[in-house]
Amino acid sequence: MAGGSEIKKALDEIVDREYTFMHICGTHEAAIAKSGLRSILPKGLKIVMGPGCPVCITPQGEIDAALELAEKGCIIATYGDLMRVPGTKGSLDSCGGDVRVVQGVHKAVEIAKETDKEVVFISVGFETTAPTVAAAILTNPPDNFSILCSHRFVPPAMKFLIEQGEASLDGFMLPGHVCVVAGYEMYEQFHIPQVVAGFEPEDILLGLYMLVKQVKEGRAEVENAYPRAVVREGNKKAMQMVYKVFEPCDVEWRGFPVIPDSGLRLKEEFGKYDALKKFGVEVKHVEKNSACICDKVLRGISDPTDCKLFGKACTPKNPVGPCMVSHEGACRIWALYNEKRY
Repeated sequence: MAGGSEIKKALDEIVDREYTFMHICGTHEAAIAKSGLRSILPKGLKIVMGPGCPVCITPQGEIDAALELAEKGCIIATYGDLMRVPGTKGSLDSCGGDVRVVQGVHKAVEIAKETDKEVVFISVGFETTAPTVAAAILTNPPDNFSILCSHRFVPPAMKFLIEQGEASLDGFMLPGHVCVVAGYEMYEQFHIPQVVAGFEPEDILLGLYMLVKQVKEGRAEVENAYPRAVVREGNKKAMQMVYKVFEPCDVEWRGFPVIPDSGLRLKEEFGKYDALKKFGVEVKHVEKNSACICDKVLRGISDPTDCKLFGKACTPKNPVGPCMVSHEGACRIWALYNEKRY
């Protein structure tokens, strides 16, 4: 299929009932909203967002831990998206501590080399960012450097969503960026249609066409519609570094319970870089106490516009929940592009 119009025509012809597919990537959601893709999809075909924003799925307890580290006098180095995510006692942006926005872990290490103060990097992200942090740890950064590890792996969350069945999904559009690094072999354990897709509108349309085709033909496979960037085995060297430094652990996701083996923690030999251990800080579970429905949006059972706060009490300038804060958050994306339900 050479172009978007041809894929669109083929999609119109093949859709014969209601289908619901989930993507797990904030960049997919941004591309869908920016291009107005939902407005041209065949009637009955729906694509919903899942837990594809690493900042959004970081639970409030981890934000509180970061705030506690700031209170202890640590220099906090973080990605900009995390600055305004609310904890129970404010946000990193408003805490009054020495909080610095960096583009990556290497900048945090540079700060540590230039000061005698303790520097903590808030290490957030999926398989895409974990290798860079692992690489930094393997360079033996200074003793005043440590990380608050908030990494998550996508497949265990998918397993939870499939087993729960809340969103009545027919299949998944797999995250292209994650699959560039981790490949897609690990997704072959799931008996449900899956397609790795790129981020141009034509890529997404092709992914949807391939998903519908799988359902109609009774297949449940992992297909790759993004071969220009993704191979089945991914970047083996990157993932080897990850598993050299980190090991899987059970961890909570915002909107989800504790999901087995879905997080990463530093191996014992790298324990001196673990900020929680170093400063005696504990990540505690925080019960939800607002009308925000980010939890339901992240599980694919609600749209941002279903929230009573959306566009009113909760806006990009005054966010209540993390999905309105991050550039990969569905609520912020819908607000910026005036996305509606179709």
